[in-house]
Amino acid sequence: MASRKAIQVDLGPQRASLQRRLESGQYGDASEVVRDALRALDREDVALDAILRAKVKASIANKRPGAPIDDVFKRVRAKVARKGKAAGRGA
Repeated sequence: MASRKAIQVDLGPQRASLQRRLESGQYGDASEVVRDALRALDREDVALDAILRAKVKASIANKRPGAPIDDVFKRVRAKVARKGKAAGRGA
């Protein structure tokens, strides 16, 4: 069993959100709100990991040849230069 050691947390502006949740009756105390928030963060982490894993898997499966890095930088620099010139004309 995990130890139950009290901790102190400064919620700043989120204190109002905590208070609204308590006043709504949805939660019995601040600990329930914090536990629920941490569970939501854990679910978000799992979902983000799954998305990133899928993107990496798709990237690895992509059989298109990669572009040489020098060519990529050359194209990016040209695009930035074009945007800079276009922005200069609009001023």
